[in-house]
Amino acid sequence: MKLPRIVVSAGEPAGIGPDIVLLCAQKEFDADIITIGDIEFFADRAKQLKLDIKIQKCSLEDDRTCSPAGTLKVLPTSLAKPSIAGQLDEENAQYVLNVLDLGIEACMNKQADALVTGPIQKSVLNSVVNNFSGHTEYLAEKTNAPLPVMMLATEGLRVALVTTHMPLFKVPENITQKSVKQTLKILHHDLQHSFGIINPKILVAGLNPHAGEDGHLGTEDKDIISPVIDQLKAQGMNLSGPLPADTLFTPKYLAEADAVLTMYHDQGLPVLKYIGFGNAINVTLGLPIIRTSVDHGTALDLAATGKASEQSLLLAIQTALDITKSKN
Repeated sequence: MKLPRIVVSAGEPAGIGPDIVLLCAQKEFDADIITIGDIEFFADRAKQLKLDIKIQKCSLEDDRTCSPAGTLKVLPTSLAKPSIAGQLDEENAQYVLNVLDLGIEACMNKQADALVTGPIQKSVLNSVVNNFSGHTEYLAEKTNAPLPVMMLATEGLRVALVTTHMPLFKVPENITQKSVKQTLKILHHDLQHSFGIINPKILVAGLNPHAGEDGHLGTEDKDIISPVIDQLKAQGMNLSGPLPADTLFTPKYLAEADAVLTMYHDQGLPVLKYIGFGNAINVTLGLPIIRTSVDHGTALDLAATGKASEQSLLLAIQTALDITKSKN
């Protein structure tokens, strides 16, 4: 097996993404880790953080070599203007997208095995992309993936979503038998093929309080979610639900579960982030490429202060490597 190559997007340059990338560069990896971005910018941020990091210009055409501790290998692309830590600048929005596009292209062209992304600032990116809602949707569009599935994971818990970044009032109309079925199939498939779980046990949350209370608190659970679960169980999938979300996340249910499927963003992710914030990652399922990410935002107030933690990025890189190895 050839040496794995991971490309990294640091995300919003004014945030902590560059900081955590530089902190990770202090460690040695048994892989070729390449960060995409502005070389001078990374050198300046390293000086601000008082980190002794060698910035090495590289190309995707170079031979794959292990990334030594103390070296940040950079595939160069330029900022539109100098970035100041903690100060957002819409003029650099296109730079963030250019970095992402180069990473996606590298993976699609098999020049890299996985893409790991740092935190972005959606408000800035909306200045160049109408209704930009997040990495997940952008990656799906760029890779022509029909249905991306967002899954966050920490030790002992994986949570996937049927709907992702949308206003709460739009969620019910997007909970359909088709969307629930497709999401469950993708989640089941990727748990098997990316995480090596032969017969994954998936708990499915209901949409309404008490999973609809047999239709008295909403009919979606009875009329939409239950029939899908019954159909897929008959096909051999190991499912339980729909379960009330307020009691699903208890040891009784989670002890034997490999993943939980929730219906919307804030139904499951607050629980996961309470348990593992900073020690969790985001994995996009259903893409033709491997993509993992940190579980946190840009933290503008911490940029260039030396107070940011690289733990989530380290986990994202390691998970990308683990998935890459499982597929080879």
